Amino acid sequence: MRLFLTGHTGFKGSWFAVCAARAGHDVYGYAQEPLAGGFFEANSVADECTIHTIADLRDRERLELAIEQAQPDMIVHMAAQALVRRSYREPRETIDVNVIGTLNVLEAAEHSCAKDILVITSDKVYRNVGSSLGYSEDAALGGHDPYSASKAMAEILVGSWANSFPVAGRAISTARAGNVIGGGDRCEDRLLPDIVNSVSADGTITLRYPQAVRPWQHVLDVTSGYFAVLRRMRGTEGFDSWNLGPDPADRLTVAQVTACAIERFGTGTVEVSELDHPHEAVMLTLDASKARKELGWEPLLSARQAVEWTVDWERSVRSGGSARAITEEQISSYEALAATGALVL
Repeated sequence: MRLFLTGHTGFKGSWFAVCAARAGHDVYGYAQEPLAGGFFEANSVADECTIHTIADLRDRERLELAIEQAQPDMIVHMAAQALVRRSYREPRETIDVNVIGTLNVLEAAEHSCAKDILVITSDKVYRNVGSSLGYSEDAALGGHDPYSASKAMAEILVGSWANSFPVAGRAISTARAGNVIGGGDRCEDRLLPDIVNSVSADGTITLRYPQAVRPWQHVLDVTSGYFAVLRRMRGTEGFDSWNLGPDPADRLTVAQVTACAIERFGTGTVEVSELDHPHEAVMLTLDASKARKELGWEPLLSARQAVEWTVDWERSVRSGGSARAITEEQISSYEALAATGALVL
């Protein structure tokens, strides 16, 4: 198939692009410049793309031209301003990228032959009331911080668009994953990249909220979930949303994830920041029972394994190993665990 993928230079997007190209699909990427030293650069993901376009999601004319040129079967929209703390500093840009950027994708799709559109949002779209049971797809949307609010707005926008402007034979879905980890993430203010950078520099790992609980999951589990949603969308129409989270019982705090990473690295020291920080939720869990029941999807790696695979990737690359070799090794290992074509569209 021909896949138009926004955000293909990002952490999740570049893993998705490699898996899609590996499965034999043509990937047309559209995104901003990648972060230096990340998965995209280390794996030469641009070479995996039929067309690799560096442009802003808010450039509506450029986006429309790129989609028209690709004539995709499916559009997967991952591009976003995805950092909570940055959203406090840049609320207007966050909302502009995540809401208006999504609107640009939906409008551009109207002039294409794309049958299906998958929009990637976030576990943070829900109104967080501190529940430990996990939020299901019909839970109330909300957003304490600008990032969370922007993703909730995008969810409402996509659902409204699908209902207001239906196209016969076109399915539109949103997918909400948790805190995704894996090799090659270079974003600021994310726990695993911060740990990797600190350990590599023989520095101290500083934790803001050591007791915070997040739905930690490996990028390959999330990618297989996105593929499962896309398979489900083929030949259907209308709107649906999907949670793609880990088992709610598989919970690790920030402190526990850090301890696991240090154990795997074999080195590292920790301190807790005493500074005041912008609000972040203490408890965040997803209920993915719908995906398990209706898609036959479930995560194959525990939170601890996800941390270990992330450390293994980083340790291999930083010791001079081939990024592509460790990437292929982990994809092959994941496929062996699945044994059901989890990474096939």
